[in-house]
This record gives sequence, C-alpha cells and structure tokens, in this order.
Amino acid sequence: MVGPQVTFEKIPRLDTTISSVDIDLIGIAKNNKERSAAVAFMSYNTMENLLKPDFFNTSSETVKTMMSTVISATLPKTTNTKLTKPVNFTLKHIRDFDPSGSLSCVYWNISEWIVDGCSVLMTNSSYTVCSCVHLSTFALIMQTSRPAESDSQLDLLNLVCVIVGLVFFSLALLTFALCQWSSGVNNLARINICISLLLAHLLFLLTQRFLSLIRPQQVLCTVISGLLHFLFLSGFVWMFIEAVLLFICVKNLSQISSKKREVLSSRFLCVIGYAFALVVVCVSVGLVPEGYGSEHCWIKIDKGFIWSFLGPVCVILVSNTILFIKIIITMTSTLTNLNADVSQMKQTKIIVFKTVAQFVVLGCSWVLGFFTKDSKVLEILFLILNSQQGTFIFLIYCVLNNEVRQQYRKFFRCLCCAKQH
Repeated sequence: MVGPQVTFEKIPRLDTTISSVDIDLIGIAKNNKERSAAVAFMSYNTMENLLKPDFFNTSSETVKTMMSTVISATLPKTTNTKLTKPVNFTLKHIRDFDPSGSLSCVYWNISEWIVDGCSVLMTNSSYTVCSCVHLSTFALIMQTSRPAESDSQLDLLNLVCVIVGLVFFSLALLTFALCQWSSGVNNLARINICISLLLAHLLFLLTQRFLSLIRPQQVLCTVISGLLHFLFLSGFVWMFIEAVLLFICVKNLSQISSKKREVLSSRFLCVIGYAFALVVVCVSVGLVPEGYGSEHCWIKIDKGFIWSFLGPVCVILVSNTILFIKIIITMTSTLTNLNADVSQMKQTKIIVFKTVAQFVVLGCSWVLGFFTKDSKVLEILFLILNSQQGTFIFLIYCVLNNEVRQQYRKFFRCLCCAKQH
C-alpha cells in the first residue's frame, strides 16, 4: 500500500515463488483523491488444474499447455483503479519450453481464457514477461502443433511387409546354406546383405513392439540404436559390394560364370563389408556419444548427427545408381551384339530381368525415402520395396536359378518317397 505521504519514487517489485509483477502504484495513487492505493498480488499453486488451457478458445489443430501457475492482481481499497502504465508480469515456466510453440499471455474472463489487452514482451527457455493494460487473473499458455496421428493401416502394412521380408530373408539364407553351388558362383555379398538386414529389421521390429519397456532403460536404448546403425550401414556397404561384383560380371558377360573371387577375395570383401560400418559407428560414438538413444531408440536427428548414417548411405546410393545405369547400358550393348540363337536369347532375357530386379536388391529404391514426405503413394511404395529386399534376393537367385530348382525338385521327390514308405 502507498499513502499520501509517499517519499520514494518507484514501488518495489512484488514477488511470489515463481512469478513477479511491476506496477506503477505511485502513479495510480496520485490519480486518487486520497492519494493512496493498494495492490494485492497472489499466485495459485494448483489453480491451472481447474482453469485448464482447454478453456482457451483457439484452433483445434493445436495442443494447448499451461506454462505457468495462475496469478491474480487487484487494486483493493482504491477508488480510481485506472492504470497509468501497462503492468508487467514475469512468469516462470513450470514445464519444458518448446521453441516451436506459440506463447500467449491470457486472462480469465467469466468462463474462458482470452488475450485481449495482453501481449508477450520477451521470453526465453525459463520465463516469459507479459504486459497487460488491465488487472485480472492471468496465466501463460503455449500452443504447439498437434502431432500427426499414426496411420493404423500404414502401421499394419509396415508390420506385414517387415514380417514377410524377414521370412524371405530366412528362406534365402537357408537356400544359400543348403544348396550346392557351382564354383563360379559367389553369393558372399547376397548372404551378408541378408544377414545384416535380417538382423536389423528383426531388432528394429522387436524394439518398436516393446518400446515402452526398453525406452526407460537409457543405456539399453543407446546400445540398440548403435547396433541398428551398424547393421543397417553394413547392409548398405554389402549392397555396394554386390553392385561392384554385378558390374564386373556384366562387363564380362561372355564369361559370366568366371570366379569373381579372382578379382576380389572373399576375405578382403568381408573386411570392407563390416569394418567400414564399425569404424563409422566408433567414430560417431567418440565424437558425439549422446547422439544415440532417441525416443524411438534410434539416432537423434538434432545437431546434424543423423548424417553419420545418411552421409554414407547417400554416397552408396549415388554410387549404386551410377553402377546400375552402367550395367543397363552394358547389357543393352551386349544384347545387340549377340547372335539370334533362341536359347541364348532366352538366357539373356533372364539375365536382363535379374539385372533390372537388382534395382531393389542394390538399395537404389531407398532414394524414394527423400520424396515420401508429401506423398502417401511414394511412402507406401518405399515401405513395400525396401522391406522386400529379401524377397527379391530369394526370387532372383533361388527361384529363378535352374540349379537351385533342380535341387528343390530332388528334395521334394525324396520327401514324397519317404512319406510313401
């Protein structure tokens, strides 16, 4: 309170635990005949649970969050309550501040929060200063964009596609392991693509299914995200190795059954296939150890750390796309020079079909991921193609392989004979 014998020029700031007010009480007192005025400033610790932000009538597309306690300021025992200057309230944030959110200084009017006469003077991550031309009950409300609702149908499609892909990865690995292959066939890259992506997709699927249990265990979540980084990246490195080996084969189409390991040894390829991914992950852990363990137990996208994965992947995708185009050009040139022998033409068409199908096996279809943001069709196509790399590998190198088909026939004949006996 101030009375007629006011000797100081500025009223002290009024503070509560997490809020304060600056009001020109001296100027208000001078405008009263009694030359006196009083201000009452209160903060309600749990009033935000009653006067909820939902009473703030704004777009339904936003999420409203109470960012401060509810405060109240009045001028009791004051005849002329007209303010000489706007009143400034400093409100400490009671929840985490979202830089993308929109803050509103609001006051309570009968049954709703409104903003008339109030504005935000300044704000930072800890507190906000509001300026109002009248006194009332005030609060600070933040509006943020409503998170996109998960598409249940898309989630179901994703689940089905991943499970189908895992099945065909397993079938391809069983075929590579159990069937007898000619000495000129090198399935090293295909086997390791299946192993890396099978483990990566399986781990990712299990992590998302049990995310509520894994997420509280921050160390486990971090380890899983690092392991996923390694497995997916090694899968892409093996796709690049497969592209190089395929290019060598097509370049020497007339000797397509020649041993590829004469050009690149299996031991050398294994070192490249896994050592590169391991080095990238180790360097990433050393430089930004907190970059792993996002909300979905994956690489965190802030501070550009996601490029520890996207960088190598982009280089591999560009390289594989260039190699794929060269393969197509080389195949076209070779076909024009072949004799018009029917059996040879038939075999060549199969080779062409396999080469075109390699578009998916080599991971070139992952490029669609950069264009799926605004297109549901591209998102579905991206999901289907890249979850079925195992299916394409099984189709191209197992189902369409004459030697494998013959071995399958012998196996089923033996199985039928065993049942008859």
